[in-house]
Amino acid sequence: MIRILAALAAALLLVSTAAQAQQPSRLDDIVKRGSLRVGMTGDYLPFSYLDKTTQQFRGFDVDMAEALGKALGVKVQYVQTAWPQLTKDFEADHFDIAMGGISITPDREKKGSFSTPIMREGKTPIARCADKDKYDTIAEIDRPGTRVIVNPGGTNERFARANIKTAEIKTWNDNVTIFDEIAKGDADLMMTDASETRYQQKLHPGVLCAVHPDKPFDFAEKAYWLQRDAALKAFVDQWLRTAGEDGSTRKIYAAWFE
Repeated sequence: MIRILAALAAALLLVSTAAQAQQPSRLDDIVKRGSLRVGMTGDYLPFSYLDKTTQQFRGFDVDMAEALGKALGVKVQYVQTAWPQLTKDFEADHFDIAMGGISITPDREKKGSFSTPIMREGKTPIARCADKDKYDTIAEIDRPGTRVIVNPGGTNERFARANIKTAEIKTWNDNVTIFDEIAKGDADLMMTDASETRYQQKLHPGVLCAVHPDKPFDFAEKAYWLQRDAALKAFVDQWLRTAGEDGSTRKIYAAWFE
């Protein structure tokens, strides 16, 4: 009887292993479907921006998504999301990959996989150029009368609420126009990713200035947030390595960040 049970167990294990081997990966599904579903907020230049008139996305990660789609041999289908609902949309499987300036966080890692990091940076202030020397440190920012503006639902708000206890935190729902609030004096500064402060400084020359973007307050990495699938992650990581070596990523980066 023991031998029979052992034989049955071995047979069941073989059947289970064979069934698992036959299950298609998400990568297989994407190729079969002929499209890669990319989640983007469309409000975070230079990474992603949705033109409301044309309904077209543009930005660094849009160009990267198109390059990834080409490598996969599929079309890119953009799915608009928003920072407050990004995780909910990811869990609902509305897209295969989230792109557009996504920071690696422990909460996100619990729910999916991250690609090889594409950028290392951290939070740093951006303020009116006339006032930029006032905000070198968190202590100088966190004073009565200082108005810190944040976009809700992402790592910017999380960082501000974790570090600002005395200064006023003002929430602004439109991440596209949030920097105009600083420029016209309705807020004093925003703490966001160094890459964004550099880009907004370019868009508002002589008006807004990035404050020590080379020495941010913390450390963070940006990557692409993938639905958990070993084959898909392996493909994306290899694609990123190849694009890094052949200069493709550098060319796209230069178009948006330099």
